[in-house]
Amino acid sequence: MFSNERNHSEAGSTDALHMSLDEVREYIASRFAEQMSIQSLAQLAGLSPNYFGEAFKKAYGQSVMDYLTELRIGHAKQLLRDSDLYMREIARKVGYHDEFYFSRKFKKVVGVSPSAYSRDTRKRVAVTSAAAIGNLLVLGVVPVAAPLDPKWSPHYHYYYQEQIKVHLSSPEADLDEESLRKLMSAKPDMLILHHEHDPMVRKQLLSSGIECVEIGAADWREQLRQTAEVVDRQSVCEQWIADYETRAAEARESVSQAVGADVFITLRISGEQIYLYSNRGIRDMLYGDLALATIPELKQLSNKEITLDQLAQFNPDRLLLLICPNASTRKYWLSLQYHTQWRGLNAVKNGQMYVIPSNPWFEYSALAMNRMLEEATLMLTGKNPAPSPVPVHGVT
Repeated sequence: MFSNERNHSEAGSTDALHMSLDEVREYIASRFAEQMSIQSLAQLAGLSPNYFGEAFKKAYGQSVMDYLTELRIGHAKQLLRDSDLYMREIARKVGYHDEFYFSRKFKKVVGVSPSAYSRDTRKRVAVTSAAAIGNLLVLGVVPVAAPLDPKWSPHYHYYYQEQIKVHLSSPEADLDEESLRKLMSAKPDMLILHHEHDPMVRKQLLSSGIECVEIGAADWREQLRQTAEVVDRQSVCEQWIADYETRAAEARESVSQAVGADVFITLRISGEQIYLYSNRGIRDMLYGDLALATIPELKQLSNKEITLDQLAQFNPDRLLLLICPNASTRKYWLSLQYHTQWRGLNAVKNGQMYVIPSNPWFEYSALAMNRMLEEATLMLTGKNPAPSPVPVHGVT
């Protein structure tokens, strides 16, 4: 029976070490441009060609030759996008000595000829976070694969579930086996990441010709600019940011007239605990773009537990509340509303208390910031500043 451990021949140094299936697969990935056959690869594993072919397909879900073709065509796509090489040079670099055979093979796998693919420079982009979806959409790009779910990404699920063809598992998590399989089936040219992933997953994606790009900027505007650079939408990006700054300035003036110097505090309620809360979006929107007055603790990131006594000492003019949607929190929230100390707060007595939803207030992207701007302005002034929607086109 075939093992993933190396098998040593009893003949000693005269016989080569046999490779495991994983090692043979790695060998193919590292030398995909070389000529190889089932027979030569089976020899490396110390197996008969038939048994090797069956074992490989059972382990990885595709035949040896299909895997080799996937690698070659994936790298050919990269060269067609990113180089000025002639077709015959690209064919040879990925393991095909006959450029016409390469062209036929490419069209069979990709659906268009290499020359047609080269003319269409738009990249098929996949993402693994809700924030990356939001940044792409304002640039006019719909990802071919993205994490979508009616519970934790309701906005994108409602508006884009038909346009985004491949739905991955929950965002901000490592790609599990099922999501990786779905991602590969979407045949993206590029995967945009907002967080670290398993190096082995990255290696597998890269070996299939999928470029992995990590967006690392701390500020959402710079994240958007980095994203725009990799999808070649820089002018769209700068125009969108300029339009946003105009909308934000108008909203700031309108909100200032409505709330004056009122002091705001944002709270997160979870279980039977109350927290002074400020994430990047809340900080940048409420206490940055809208310039609302607040306490020093909320001008930076905060998730600090606070008692009712401490909250009463701050006694804000207005409260914004994020309430976790679980049973224990709902029970506590119901009882809290009848607590004498809570009812004595200025914000509660004067009816200046607002419950805000986790979506978009937990997301940090250009689109989420725009939605927060609209929601906050409507909430505080009664006026809806929503502009005409940005036209969005899929990348095919």
